[in-house]
Amino acid sequence: MSADTASTEVLLAIADGVAEITLNAPERLNALSPAMLDELSDAYRRAEEAGVRALVLRGEGRAFSAGRDISDVDPRHDDVIGYLAGRVQPLLEQMSAFPAPTFAVAHGACLGVGLGLLIASDVVYVSERAKIGSPFANLGATLDSGGHALFVERLGAHRTLDLIITGRLMSGAEAVAAGLFSQAFPDDEVVERTRAAAAAAARGATAAFRASKELVRQLRDERVGLWESMAAENRAQAALCDTDDYREGFAAFQEKRQPVFTGAASTTAGAEA
Repeated sequence: MSADTASTEVLLAIADGVAEITLNAPERLNALSPAMLDELSDAYRRAEEAGVRALVLRGEGRAFSAGRDISDVDPRHDDVIGYLAGRVQPLLEQMSAFPAPTFAVAHGACLGVGLGLLIASDVVYVSERAKIGSPFANLGATLDSGGHALFVERLGAHRTLDLIITGRLMSGAEAVAAGLFSQAFPDDEVVERTRAAAAAAARGATAAFRASKELVRQLRDERVGLWESMAAENRAQAALCDTDDYREGFAAFQEKRQPVFTGAASTTAGAEA
């Protein structure tokens, strides 16, 4: 395993085609400073340049991330736009566009910008006792980093406003049952379960995964309709026919054996609308 020690608050390790990025400021529950956001962006860039076929994002210590580090913020001079629009949103867009499946481990507090990091990940596995919601009622602030869109889409308007106004936090098990994220696991299992899923994805047909990421993005961000999405699926499938992994998958099925995918980047899967 190769490890990067350039930063002590955002760690990057790469092994067997999987990048693992760790938020490593446990003494403040991985609350995110502007510098830490920049380091996280750089870690994703370097993982992409390394050509990894899957990525895991997790937090060290008792929490995934308690959100923005406001310990030294003077609200009278707070550059909210500079932080949220200048650093957070570009980072979340970069994470969402990562050209391989991304997995996040949600445990402990997953709040504010920390929640946004989960929203920008492809697959989120949650510890049963994680805490997810909008704790901003006592700060005079509002939910940010995409939280409104996630909650309204998955929970509806009334439950969203209930969480925001009361400040009640959902457990990880409750959040998964409500459809916010993928699966919930016991606290002592969630990291290894996520690593195992990422390792399996890294052995998969990467171009096909990229095609599905783009198709899902169109449905989520562009709100394309059924027939338009189906047409994009058709084009994506046709483009995948020209990949080695597509041919290997069919050959393995016909020969009744497990496929061996290389993840070769020979196509962008043609999922453009």
